[in-house]
Amino acid sequence: MPSPLSGAFVTLDGVCARSPDGRALFDNLTLSLGAERTGLVGRNGVGKTTLVRLILGELEPAAGAVTVSGRLAVLRQALAPPPGARLEDLLGVGDGLARLARIERGDPREDDLEAADWLLPARLAEALDSLGLADVPLDRPASALSGGQATRAALAALLIAEPDLLIMDEPTNNLDAEGRAAVAALLAGWRGGALVVSHDRALLRGMDRIVELSSLGARVYGGGYDLYADRKAEELAAAARDLDEAERAVARVGREAQQARERQARRDAAGQRARARSDAPKMLLDFRAERAERTGGRQARLAERQRSDAAEVLEAAQARVERLRALGFTLPPSGLAEGKLVLAFEDVGLRWPDGAAVLEGVSFRLTGPRRIAVGGPNGAGKSTLLRLATGALEPTAGRIVRGVPAALLDQQAAALRPDETVLDAFLRLNPGATANSAHAALARFLFRNTAAQKRVGSLSGGERLRAALACALMGETPPRLVILDEPTNHLDLDAVAAVEAALDAYDGALLVVSHDPDFLDAIGVDQMLWLGPDPDQGASGAQG
Repeated sequence: MPSPLSGAFVTLDGVCARSPDGRALFDNLTLSLGAERTGLVGRNGVGKTTLVRLILGELEPAAGAVTVSGRLAVLRQALAPPPGARLEDLLGVGDGLARLARIERGDPREDDLEAADWLLPARLAEALDSLGLADVPLDRPASALSGGQATRAALAALLIAEPDLLIMDEPTNNLDAEGRAAVAALLAGWRGGALVVSHDRALLRGMDRIVELSSLGARVYGGGYDLYADRKAEELAAAARDLDEAERAVARVGREAQQARERQARRDAAGQRARARSDAPKMLLDFRAERAERTGGRQARLAERQRSDAAEVLEAAQARVERLRALGFTLPPSGLAEGKLVLAFEDVGLRWPDGAAVLEGVSFRLTGPRRIAVGGPNGAGKSTLLRLATGALEPTAGRIVRGVPAALLDQQAAALRPDETVLDAFLRLNPGATANSAHAALARFLFRNTAAQKRVGSLSGGERLRAALACALMGETPPRLVILDEPTNHLDLDAVAAVEAALDAYDGALLVVSHDPDFLDAIGVDQMLWLGPDPDQGASGAQG
């Protein structure tokens, strides 16, 4: 593992980036990445993945320069191994070990001695041991590895490569608790540099600093996620105070301008009366009238400048508050009564047609507006349980009682079609709705006016989930049970906060699969249903 260095491994100087359609993503970004753990956050679509590709040399900046002076290694979101791959291929050591084996046999190729990495076996052994893979044969097919083993293999490959800077793009997406813990442990012990693109708050808490990317560039916050969140809250409070002061200033300028106009009108009226009564020469009277007119004109121009300046300050304050404030929306009331039976599983089991058991002996009851989280390792049957809850699947053993209407929202919002507009999707999924009622329902979820005409395929992850919620919850018969399958996987931090606030205030029942403990805590989960081996005792089954 590399030792900390004082210099920067990557430097970005005045970098500008654009999307393929020419839209500006960020401008004049200047940032250095050295031997610290940096969390990269920002709203979806702002260009976080583009920034990673710029650093890796996969894209060229529209302007500015990217300088790399260290060795880089990347862990991407997709960990699917190529067909026919073995564990040694995932680790990136196959060629290196084969080279050493040829040298040991005494039949090296021309460049083997020069290219040999003599320390590779030691690094390999250390990495496998630290990540719990020491007992897994290197020739095991990658397809035979569990999800957790594949994740740990990808992490071991990073350790073996000994890069100066690790780059991780949403490394905990689609990982269970075991996989998330492995990523966090690697970063906790890493002594080189790391750039981690993530919305995983638990992971971001271990960062040395947070960099927030926006269209204006990058802003650096020292410390991990909690300090970043505190600073953001302080900035929002300060922006709200500035907005309040700007609104008062606009009102004050308006009052003062009105008072000035009234005073000038009184002076003008008095002057006209005096002119009518006066026997002064006409030239003198005309001079007084012209002077009064010039004075009134100067005052009007001054008042207009003051109004313009105050309006400009107000507009800037409004923009700052809008930029800092997370998008918020509310869910309609469900009318679910306390004690009403929502869902019951009674010794439920499910086997596929080939006889493979997915679930066995699952029992629980959900009554009233309670919130149950379904936990367990990947492959334990969590998503299958949700499909049983909705009626998309029927059990092969036991009994399920579905007491209220329910809506399932998965992380891909699969009920929506990419080629339809949000409005079309609402009307298709709620055939009894009119265009006016659909617009009203979508506006409640921040799809106002032309936003309702956006194509589903163009929506960000947060917008897509918001649209799915609107379609599911604003029909003629709103569901009293909302079922969510990893809802935060593709959301940015602002969108996660908005969804958390909406679900926390919802008066219906929730059944949720999520590996995000912050999310589960924020929405008020009061019961955990665990599938698979007990994390503490190694038992199997379902524990409530």
